Amino acid sequence: MAVRQLRAVDAGFAESAPLRLVFGGEMSAPPGAVYRALAEETEAWPRWFTPATAARQTPGGHEIRLRMGGKFTETIRVAEPDVRYAYRVDTSNMPGPLAGLEDWRLTPAGTGTRVSWTFAADGSKPFLLFLRAFRPGMARAFTVSLRRLDRRLGASPAG
Repeated sequence: MAVRQLRAVDAGFAESAPLRLVFGGEMSAPPGAVYRALAEETEAWPRWFTPATAARQTPGGHEIRLRMGGKFTETIRVAEPDVRYAYRVDTSNMPGPLAGLEDWRLTPAGTGTRVSWTFAADGSKPFLLFLRAFRPGMARAFTVSLRRLDRRLGASPAG
């Protein structure tokens, strides 16, 4: 599949995108540990984020490969330690997306963290219909990924 440049969006796209899928959950790990896993330990994402098969940091962002063959480059738009981590999708080899942003928000919850993940997108009608239909699968992947990350952070000395 050909790699295509997507429309550049800012962090506000998380609130204004034509399609917003929002998922939430609680973790026992504190916000600092969760933030480090998101913002500083990109290469470890495939160990806990179930859709990813490979991830690496790039200057100002990441390159990601997904199980279904998707490849993306991303640029970090917001990096607020222990609070928020958001990145824009710049390129994709998947058919249909026009713009994308993922926004992770972390809120203290007792000794743990409340995590909210917004997947914001614009794209062709078939692409947006696919995402809406795939929402339950994304919700499951998010829930499983949070559990895996929580176990990973609980087992690490930094967790």
